[in-house]
Amino acid sequence: MKFPVSAPLVFLFGLSVFAQTAPTPAVPFPVSIQVDAATPVGELKPIWRFFGADEPNYAYMKDGKKLLGELGELRKDDLFFRTHNLLNTGDGTPAYKWGSTNIYTEDAAGRPIYDWTIVDRIFDTYRARGVRPYAQIGFMPEAMSTQPTPYQHEWRPGAGTGNIGAGWGYPPKDYNKWSELVYQWVKHCVERYGKVEVEKWYWEVWNEPNLASYWHGTVEEFCKVHDYAIAGVKRALPTARVGGPDVAGAGGKFMEDFLAHVARGNNYATGAKGTPTDFVSFHAKGSPSFVDNHVRLGISNQLRAVDAGFALIAAVPELKDKPIVIGESDPDGCAACQGPQLGYRNTTMFSSYTAAVFARKHVLADRRGVNLDGALTWSFEFEDQPFFAGQRTLSTGGIDLPVMNVFRMFSKMGGKRLSTTSTGEIPLDAMMRDGVRGKPDVAALTGLEAKKLSVMVWHYHDDDLAGPEAAVELAVAHLPIGAGQARLTHYRIDETHSNAFSVWKKYGSPTSPNQAQYVEMEKAGKLTLLAEPSDVRVENGGATLKFALPRQAVSLLVLEWQ
Repeated sequence: MKFPVSAPLVFLFGLSVFAQTAPTPAVPFPVSIQVDAATPVGELKPIWRFFGADEPNYAYMKDGKKLLGELGELRKDDLFFRTHNLLNTGDGTPAYKWGSTNIYTEDAAGRPIYDWTIVDRIFDTYRARGVRPYAQIGFMPEAMSTQPTPYQHEWRPGAGTGNIGAGWGYPPKDYNKWSELVYQWVKHCVERYGKVEVEKWYWEVWNEPNLASYWHGTVEEFCKVHDYAIAGVKRALPTARVGGPDVAGAGGKFMEDFLAHVARGNNYATGAKGTPTDFVSFHAKGSPSFVDNHVRLGISNQLRAVDAGFALIAAVPELKDKPIVIGESDPDGCAACQGPQLGYRNTTMFSSYTAAVFARKHVLADRRGVNLDGALTWSFEFEDQPFFAGQRTLSTGGIDLPVMNVFRMFSKMGGKRLSTTSTGEIPLDAMMRDGVRGKPDVAALTGLEAKKLSVMVWHYHDDDLAGPEAAVELAVAHLPIGAGQARLTHYRIDETHSNAFSVWKKYGSPTSPNQAQYVEMEKAGKLTLLAEPSDVRVENGGATLKFALPRQAVSLLVLEWQ
């Protein structure tokens, strides 16, 4: 991934307000959305249930615990968190793109010393809040690194450098010690949390080993470090769920070589053919820019990366049916970075982008015939930072950003995906080629359960500029209720709903909100209703709903019946 040079924080505050204060043209444009409840197109898998961050030690801090608790409430015990730096040497002091647990050191004679204190604190915090680990096995402890000095990088916003490479990113001096560390860690987890619990976790080796920032070795050396780590996991828990390699992007030739190795290559640790693989992972990021004094997102870049990753995996017969996790899936590449092209993060633009891109991941998986298990949002929080400071987060100072409410919407959806068409939808091939640069994308994702229909509708555009509302007419056909009453609940994310950022701006963007302001922002950060629930008449299995949807807004309409 690339790390853009940051901008002054005050500029980010001003930038984030820019597109939101421009007047909105008054004339809405019509959009007709058709939902056929009799035509399922597949399962609405909860692919959104994965999150992550570079900094592991934030998890047990004040706002980290609060946010993990909110995430756990969305899908208790079926929501997963991935983080870098779990095996790093250090005292647990966090920094940008850094963390440590001091899990492994050696005595003067080179004998291993294992210390589970900090890593247990991290995983205990997860489990106490209904979150499970997507346990990343990395990076290299200082005592094992073939080039340990300097060990910790000094990356920080505004430094004008993206160099995070240091001693933590090198192969081990002794692969047997590396495998034994992993074995002891997994064995300890089984003893602490129980075999049945740890079987539900994901175990994955390293991060983006196809980038020199993260791996200072060859493809072959990575395959070796992967094999020895997986052998350690499986020795401790043969039924553990293991995979990788969480490459940057689709991974290209590196990914091809890795997939061939784990499918049919010689296992460096065991000598067997191939490496146990229960899931396959890669990353997909968008490409934002700042043009003509506004943010322009690059949804096409992310969709092309998703499709390319699916294609690489589908081409390997031994792996084509394995579950796939897009282990980082975001509008841009660097959560800790700041800059003018990242001014979308506090706004509803992040929300509408997330809704639009997640829906297309389902369709791309259908096209390639692959088994998409999840797409991981690499956003969490940065402890003790200024409010709305411009990092890619789900909350700021304990206040949820608008994007968090898209995941609250997702958590209310389930069942079968239905055939859905929209006159305002940008065709997928055109979106992958050109993005959303002309007309906006107004489309829907649906889920049908036994007595419930959920329809998420978004109004997205790559350019953070004002535009007219969509006048949406949503027609639902062939509902199993036939005739009668259904209860409508309409949730909304826009400038005045589910949006703490707007409230913060209303108060003049205070650096230190008073207690009353904080309470109001905290409340505004939750998912809110557009209107009070109401009854809708269903006749011959059909119902029609009409509503206005502003640019960069998202609605969730839930119909329930007896």
